[in-house]
Amino acid sequence: MEIDNEVRGRAVDVVIDSFGGMTRLAKALGHTHVTTVQGWRNRGAIPLKHHARVLDVARSLGIRLKRGDLLDEIPVVDIADEDAARAQCYMLLARLLAAPPSNELLEIVRGLSGDESELGQALNALAAAAHRTSVDAARIEYGELFIGIARGELLPYGSYYLAGFLHEKPLAALRGDLSRLGIAAKDDVPEPEDHIAALCEVMAGLITGAFGEPAELDEQRRFFETHIAPWAPRFFQDLQAAKAADFYKPVGTVGRLFMEIESEAFTMSK
Repeated sequence: MEIDNEVRGRAVDVVIDSFGGMTRLAKALGHTHVTTVQGWRNRGAIPLKHHARVLDVARSLGIRLKRGDLLDEIPVVDIADEDAARAQCYMLLARLLAAPPSNELLEIVRGLSGDESELGQALNALAAAAHRTSVDAARIEYGELFIGIARGELLPYGSYYLAGFLHEKPLAALRGDLSRLGIAAKDDVPEPEDHIAALCEVMAGLITGAFGEPAELDEQRRFFETHIAPWAPRFFQDLQAAKAADFYKPVGTVGRLFMEIESEAFTMSK
């Protein structure tokens, strides 16, 4: 899978610069100190759970930011081509599942081209779905799947799949590991970190070194097998079969197949 990307700075730096610096961004977000924003810059990424707030504040100040501006499409690091492809796939899933796709993201998806493998064919199906999908249709579909009036058709959280409720022990365990890895954010935002998009973003960051140095394969495997493998395949199967899924049906297929490939690869590397 290849995604063309215009060369630019890290997304976190672009966002901070658009506000006029870390101090101004922190003040705009209502933070007394610059510590949180400094942490984002040090880790090389703005956690997904903060994106809506940053975009709302930017909009209120007349700063032109899109959802895609908050995520790095292709991390620029010195890693193997295979790992770069893995990170791209995780980041693609993260962007598609974090929020309704923008025009920019749909254009990226329309440009996907897969090989003859099962995953490659699923990527081709996703590209075809993007060609026949509008931003408005994708937004409505995303709302029906993940938001709804009371709740969406699916709840994309690890705690829900593993314990039947949100904010349960799986989330606590995840927060412990994120803190150990230096990824956990310290603030009052209540959005759970076990959202599938956030976990895909973390995996991309572990592979590329977005949170420091690229994580060793054992660390990647531990995070995947602890926090993703026990439930994400079921979520992607549910997404593939969801009644409201049209554009997101092949997203489910891509996610399911990619999880299978990752699981097999990690098993073989032991």
